[in-house]
Amino acid sequence: MHNSTGVLSNTFVANVFLWMFAALGITALTAYLFGTTPDLMMSMFSVRADGSASLNLLGWIVMLAPLIIVFVMSYGMEKMKASTMIILYIVYSILMGMSLGFIFLAYTGASITKTFVITAGMFGLMAFLGYTTKTDLTKMGSILLMGLFGIILASVVNMFMHSESLDYIVSIIGVIIFTGLTAYDVQKIKQIGMLGLDNNETMTKISIQAALSLYLDFINLFLYLLRFFGKRN
Repeated sequence: MHNSTGVLSNTFVANVFLWMFAALGITALTAYLFGTTPDLMMSMFSVRADGSASLNLLGWIVMLAPLIIVFVMSYGMEKMKASTMIILYIVYSILMGMSLGFIFLAYTGASITKTFVITAGMFGLMAFLGYTTKTDLTKMGSILLMGLFGIILASVVNMFMHSESLDYIVSIIGVIIFTGLTAYDVQKIKQIGMLGLDNNETMTKISIQAALSLYLDFINLFLYLLRFFGKRN
């Protein structure tokens, strides 16, 4: 029984990572296409007569829709079909790619690649630790989530203060938080897999939700590290 539970857990974790890698691939490809194709990037902006630009309807959809999708997927999972979850997940990864296209305008391709490799290394190490550790990370997860709300609040405040020092501090704390959350989320995913649920529909939906958590850990870790390792164009 223990062996079969272990196999189910390993299979579930593998499926979650496959979904996460699929979304990262879609996001990376979309970001590259938009970041290197001016016409695609400008499709999200309206240019005024004086040459200034602002977000148009598509731009606002790209900015706001991901938040709505995360909310819908989190709180409407029980009522949704697995196929609907998959569609929302793919749409989410495309929208994120469209919004992340700006990094190819702001940073050099070499520094983006270097930061991605560093992120992948850190993420992989913490995922391994989260999967293999015998220590219960629940308490650490609760502290990290409180820290996450703290840096979100600090980031909002800094939108008005424009403090480079605060931005630097938030970036350091952001790296620490999402590094820790990676280990916490992987351990939680392993524990879910050990439950041995045999309903394919339910497991697919849980897999998508878990993959979204890891995806967000990776993307946020990458963006915070990019502030340190990214070389401006």
